[in-house]
Amino acid sequence: MKERRVSLLEKTELFVLDMDGTFYLGEHILEGALEFLQTLEETGRRYLFFTNNSSKSSESYIEKLRRMDCSIDSSQIMTSGDVMIEYLKHYYPEKTVYLLGTPTLCKSFQKAGIPLTEERPDLVVVGFDTTLTYHKLERACSYIRDGAAFLATHLDINCPTEDGFIPDCGSFCAAITLSTGKTPKYVGKPFPETVEMILEKTGAARDRTAFVGDRLYTDVAAGVNNGAAGLLVLTGETKREDLDHAKVCPDGVYLSLKEMGELLRG
Repeated sequence: MKERRVSLLEKTELFVLDMDGTFYLGEHILEGALEFLQTLEETGRRYLFFTNNSSKSSESYIEKLRRMDCSIDSSQIMTSGDVMIEYLKHYYPEKTVYLLGTPTLCKSFQKAGIPLTEERPDLVVVGFDTTLTYHKLERACSYIRDGAAFLATHLDINCPTEDGFIPDCGSFCAAITLSTGKTPKYVGKPFPETVEMILEKTGAARDRTAFVGDRLYTDVAAGVNNGAAGLLVLTGETKREDLDHAKVCPDGVYLSLKEMGELLRG
């Protein structure tokens, strides 16, 4: 078992790392996580942070990591919001969007040239909107009933914090679905749009790429369902006992990024 867990790490050239519950929790980097990045660099491997959390921009995550003594550049991070922007530009060019999102996400859409509107949109896009109001929810449901396409950045039901879990994008979408009878098109992990965008941006080989995270149905499934590896760490949502009845089987299970670094170093 240990040999397989080590070989999975050794064959990987690109590690796609989740953030919340995997690399940090709240404002604190998890023990051994920085050393793991150092090990990757020392062994000629690459890493890319990818978070389904679309409440913040890549730039704000870069700044957050910098405050925790982890310096990366814009080529080393991507969010589900970034994937949605590229998806809209490719499949819905010039279509108007009613966005359930934070001011930060709205600015990212506007910067990318996505036309946002408050009236009669072609599309309703739901993100992890920590500024969600009943008015926003009511408008989104009305527009979807009137025929607007329904899309969402990611399907996470809860977001981990230092004090427990808070409702995430998937919870908002569940409420909208119950009200309208419509289900959204998701694009974050574990969906192919995310995997393809990462491979295109990095030039990495699919079979030498591993998605690492604390959630089976997003992080691990992104790898397992799309021809890459899916590696689970037990520092967040998923506990070892959850594996007994899980629908997604990780290629490898590790206590933490710290243990992964130790195994890579031998």
